[in-house]
Amino acid sequence: MEIITKSPEKIVFIAKINESLANSIRRSVGLTSIMAIEELEILKNDSALYDETIAHRMGLIPIKMDKSWKEDTILKLKLNVKREGIVYSGDIKGDCEFIYDNIPITLLGKDQELKIKATTKMGLGKNHAKFNPGILFYRNACEITLNKEFESEIKKVFPKADIKSKGDNIIVKDNGSKSLIDFCEGLVQKSGKQASVKDTDELVITIESFGQISAEEIFKKAIDALKKKLKELKLK
Repeated sequence: MEIITKSPEKIVFIAKINESLANSIRRSVGLTSIMAIEELEILKNDSALYDETIAHRMGLIPIKMDKSWKEDTILKLKLNVKREGIVYSGDIKGDCEFIYDNIPITLLGKDQELKIKATTKMGLGKNHAKFNPGILFYRNACEITLNKEFESEIKKVFPKADIKSKGDNIIVKDNGSKSLIDFCEGLVQKSGKQASVKDTDELVITIESFGQISAEEIFKKAIDALKKKLKELKLK
């Protein structure tokens, strides 16, 4: 396993791992408990949006997680806005903070009002998208063989690309955080030539966080959830 890029929001790494296992880890991301808005009491809604639309939008606003929260923790929130303009996630007040304060909820006109009481709950992404902490996806690392004439164009766009010469051709390794395969194939198609692609036994895995927890935590919790499921299966 080799880490390509790492930040709290995103991790990209390359590893020799079976696709079935990688897909199992991907699915296990949805087994991480995350807090989200669950129930709303809409006391007044003068906006053009239906109550159901506003409820859906508010449910998808990511909440900053607190390690002290338990599975039965319920937080109370309120939204009380009476002004002309856009109502944002930052206008919601209560027992928690949101990752982003500038998510639009609805638009109010002159003398219009939006008044809502809401509560949250812990849930799993497999049950509803609002409980997802992020996404995990992967692709095959591969080697692209094409004519040397394209080397300079590839380096202009991908200066850190791993390129090796082999006779009249070059071999480009597509094993970084950004995929090169579409760009390389586009180059050769424009010139009427061809490129060959050979998959390797490695996968490039990317984990992106929506902000509730870090990308590293998402990966660790997905692994733990998968281990738990396998243990339960073994006991049966």
